[in-house]
Amino acid sequence: MAEDPFGPASGPIATETLLVPGETCWRIERADRFAVFIDAADYFAALKWSVLRARRRVLFIGWDFDPRIQMDPRRAGTARSDRLGRVLEAAVRKNPELQIGVLHWDVGTLIALARGLAPLTLLNRHTPDRLTLTVDTNHPVGGAHHQKIVVIDDCLAFAGGIDVTTDRWDTSEHRDGHRLRRRPGSRRPSGPWHDVTSVVSGEAARAIGDLARERWESGTGDRLETVEGLEPCWPDGVEPLLTDVDVAVSRTRPEYGGADLVHEIELLWLAAVASARRSVYIESQFFANRRIAEAIADRLREPDGPEFVVVNPESSASWLQEKAMGTARAKLLALLEDADVHGRFRLYVPVTERRRSIYVHAKVAVVDDRLLRIGSSNLNNRSMGLDTECDVSIEVRPGDPRAEEKAAAITGLRDRLLGEHLGVPPSAVVDAIEACGGSLLQAVESLRRPVGRSLVPFTPPDLGPVEQTLADTELLDAEQTPDRWHRVRRSFRPRVHGGRTRRR
Repeated sequence: MAEDPFGPASGPIATETLLVPGETCWRIERADRFAVFIDAADYFAALKWSVLRARRRVLFIGWDFDPRIQMDPRRAGTARSDRLGRVLEAAVRKNPELQIGVLHWDVGTLIALARGLAPLTLLNRHTPDRLTLTVDTNHPVGGAHHQKIVVIDDCLAFAGGIDVTTDRWDTSEHRDGHRLRRRPGSRRPSGPWHDVTSVVSGEAARAIGDLARERWESGTGDRLETVEGLEPCWPDGVEPLLTDVDVAVSRTRPEYGGADLVHEIELLWLAAVASARRSVYIESQFFANRRIAEAIADRLREPDGPEFVVVNPESSASWLQEKAMGTARAKLLALLEDADVHGRFRLYVPVTERRRSIYVHAKVAVVDDRLLRIGSSNLNNRSMGLDTECDVSIEVRPGDPRAEEKAAAITGLRDRLLGEHLGVPPSAVVDAIEACGGSLLQAVESLRRPVGRSLVPFTPPDLGPVEQTLADTELLDAEQTPDRWHRVRRSFRPRVHGGRTRRR
């Protein structure tokens, strides 16, 4: 195992910067443009546009992949040419210099078979020679390749939480019923689904391209060279959140096959909790990581610590996930309830206009007006040390001449997400926070409604003997990494002035 920067031989590094290469991130590179897609409808449309204009190479690195999905059904209706597989075939047939590769987690192919997709090996025989679909078996037992990355010509990269597969497509309206939101081959609409991903261009895209090509070589044995000499690229109609901004890439990579453990994502999570001054906003599919929950509990016990607002789905997507993650969530919420002596923690579930639960698959964190993190990693143990993950982050650093602009972009995205969940415009969130004296939690409470689109406080179920045993033993989601919380806490804690935490 590689030496950990927060290991026993290390002292605290005492930094006000959260993104530290080699510790909380892998690399920091400049993005010409950076944008965020909230929910998959606009993302899939931009991805289709970009693939059809790719010049040399497209790489899909995914947990799941389904070539039958429609990419832009709002425009295409039910056109067969809009299906992902047809889009990829059209791209390579139109451009004789283009190569497209799809790397799919091997166990994910079994999931795909269960919903009626032909095996990728069979599909591969019917695709053009320059379109390769392959499975990745290079992972520990029980581990998953969980990254959701698409890299185009090493000048554009999409990375975040949205898989290019079934049941992901939805708009931010999250209607109770939507005729375009359905699984291929089924007439029954899929449920409402909330998700987030990002897109970057420039050197940040090249860094994610390096990671994608490393994954491709690990999974297939084939080494790909960097695409050089192409003009900058950006999807048409996509408005950047920020331009000319540094973007950090953080990873999880398990110890396997001679590779050392990399748990930059976990260290960044801990640093974010440790450094928060006023609020931490989290969207995650799960809330099942004991180490991070205990770190939050430490901050909740402080007389002037930050608030934590967490958005989760009501339950997991499968019975096994619920047994593994739902039981852990119930236990950790009990721990946090005991620690929350000042009333600064709340976990919510978003609901539709008819009060139907919206499934939350997004992986987002916003710390004060200082850090934005979007990625593939969940708040569970496997995302910290067993699965491969990729997160991207933007930080407002001390002394940054553009601090005000970046801080406004970060909090603006948070307010847009909360506005979506609460059924109000982002400006209403801004006004509520101001009216509540800067309290994010009180603002959410003031905007919640008993009817219609809103956020509902989650009430954990009582655990039976079996569920309690699963939660206590972490049998289905064991910890994989060394505990570095106390060293991270000393390194990244907010400065204290006059006995109170100095807030921005």
